[in-house]
Amino acid sequence: MEHPKIALVTGGSRGLGKNMALSLAKKGLNIILTYNSKIEEALAVAAEIEQLGQKAVAIQLNVADSQTFDRFFARVKTALNETFQTTSFDFLINNAGVGYHASFAETTEAAFNNLSNIHFKAPFFLSQRALTMMNDGGGIVNISTGLARFSLPGYAAYASMKGAMETLTKYQAKELGARKIRVNIVAPGAIATDFSGGAVRDNKDLNNYIASATALGRVGLPDDIGSVVAFLCSDDAKWVTAQRIEVSGGQML
Repeated sequence: MEHPKIALVTGGSRGLGKNMALSLAKKGLNIILTYNSKIEEALAVAAEIEQLGQKAVAIQLNVADSQTFDRFFARVKTALNETFQTTSFDFLINNAGVGYHASFAETTEAAFNNLSNIHFKAPFFLSQRALTMMNDGGGIVNISTGLARFSLPGYAAYASMKGAMETLTKYQAKELGARKIRVNIVAPGAIATDFSGGAVRDNKDLNNYIASATALGRVGLPDDIGSVVAFLCSDDAKWVTAQRIEVSGGQML
């Protein structure tokens, strides 16, 4: 019998990453999820995945520090061996991220560097290091934002990193195609989570404004995104690569 496929989801302890991990598990995948500091939340997500009948492991990872990546993948290798009885995994979902809101004029260099490390450098080098452990025929899902298509003041640095990821996605798809590894990028619109201090979820005026500027008439929910990521990690999407899929309900059309 063929082993269930395995997906590695960064930032899987909360918000969108949690929903992605659960959506993938519902499709029959086993999950490795990473967390930065929220170990209890991560273990709770792993337990929820196990209740769905899949295997799950939570591993600490600070995506802001690329010096830790080799150590992280050593721990992934151990987990693959001990928990999944294998040496490789199939899908990498580069989800981990942080929000930052400041005008272009007031963006600090420290904040810029932090965003670059987390949203561009980390997915670049995590994906690179994952290549030796990924099965041919697997896939990478990167995460962008609707803010790379439309401009709302205050997101110049954040959205620029995501624009870089959209370009990288095409190059990864081109260069990894020989291994039948598909690479796509999902661009959420505004989602009601605890991201950026929960602004979209908790600020009623902002929530109403976004809903009024969205074709389907509401802000997004985590469940709107996870299912699309899971689709991209299934045979239903076997001929989909190098695509930017915006999941925003038609925001700012």
